[in-house]
Amino acid sequence: MTYDAALDSALQRLHDEGRYRTFIDIERKKGHFPHAVWTKRDGTEKDITVWCGNDYLGMGQHPAVLEAMHEAIDATGAGSGGTRNISGTTVYHNRLEAEISDLHQKEAALVFTSAYIANDATLSTLHKLFPGLIIYSDALNHASMIEGVRRNGGEKRIFRHNDTAHLRALLEADDPKAPKLIAFESIYSMDGDFGPIEAICDLADEFNALTYLDEVHAVGMYGPRGGGVAERDGLMHRIDIINGTMAKAFGVMGGYIAASAKMVDAVRSYAPGFIFTTSLPPAIAAGCAASIALLKTAEGQHLRDAQQLHARILKNRLKGMGLPIIDHGSHIVPVHVGNPVHCKMLSDMLLEDFGVYVQPINFPTVPRGTERLRFTPSPVHDPKEIDALVKAMDRLWSHCALNRAELSA
Repeated sequence: MTYDAALDSALQRLHDEGRYRTFIDIERKKGHFPHAVWTKRDGTEKDITVWCGNDYLGMGQHPAVLEAMHEAIDATGAGSGGTRNISGTTVYHNRLEAEISDLHQKEAALVFTSAYIANDATLSTLHKLFPGLIIYSDALNHASMIEGVRRNGGEKRIFRHNDTAHLRALLEADDPKAPKLIAFESIYSMDGDFGPIEAICDLADEFNALTYLDEVHAVGMYGPRGGGVAERDGLMHRIDIINGTMAKAFGVMGGYIAASAKMVDAVRSYAPGFIFTTSLPPAIAAGCAASIALLKTAEGQHLRDAQQLHARILKNRLKGMGLPIIDHGSHIVPVHVGNPVHCKMLSDMLLEDFGVYVQPINFPTVPRGTERLRFTPSPVHDPKEIDALVKAMDRLWSHCALNRAELSA
């Protein structure tokens, strides 16, 4: 076997299918988000506006977050120095977990280096804690949840996306005495639709199942204190394990679970993905804690309201031009393209010709034929930037002769 030839073949397939992913070199400017500078391959620079970032509220630039990180790095240095068990637990980690457990009104929380690791490590460990566990997983769950369920090694059932009737049928078909867990999301980020949290909680009560809710695209964004969709809907107390991230609305990095003290203690004690991983640097933990604390306040609600307003404005203006918007009422604005080559071409032209940075979303992130551009408006995208984006999309949609028939939500 020629290994280089195999690598060439694998990479060429991605190019041929129009879904080879290109990283562009951008430099965010402190205090000027969503503006950034793009360094092209020829070394020249271009001012751009970021429209695809997950820093939904601009908290990665907030003075309170930066001040907390500066204080921590000046006090402690760069890294944590070890795993949580071996010298890697500091006052900053404890403070962060206290902020998270308070946010979700749970007894305890556990911080991981990312929400991907939090999902994977927790879901893959639960079978050790509950022998014979059956996991019921929504078909459109995050890749990290799918991986955690797969590595769990126990029985799994996949129910059709948001289909509680199908979930009920699967629950009814299994041994009523078997331990069960239903894993699902509050907001599915590719379409921006909401999970039926209350209906799933009702089924969990009826069939004595645990509930595992991924709120990564909702924490900081929904609820009076930013606790997510479950908080907004008054359902946090019905969720056994909540997964969240500090890398999106909170603007820093890291992931977590929040649950009962016993659940957190068991995952902490049994999950290799937690036990053997160096903990977050204290400065990161300090920034996360400051961001979570701030978004619990009236200022946080103001940012959430502004973000929702800008998302509605953008969706309505794009709809008004007949562009195929997927609109389920969340803060995410997906525009359906349906072809990976066209999707990449639109992304490239928006960047080069208009200074608009939005990455194409292609397979395997979304199914083939559903390729899209996904815009994430923030409170700091001003009316001029929204107007520039809308006009650019109008011109390019016509230039590429793409369909303007609107998709149903």
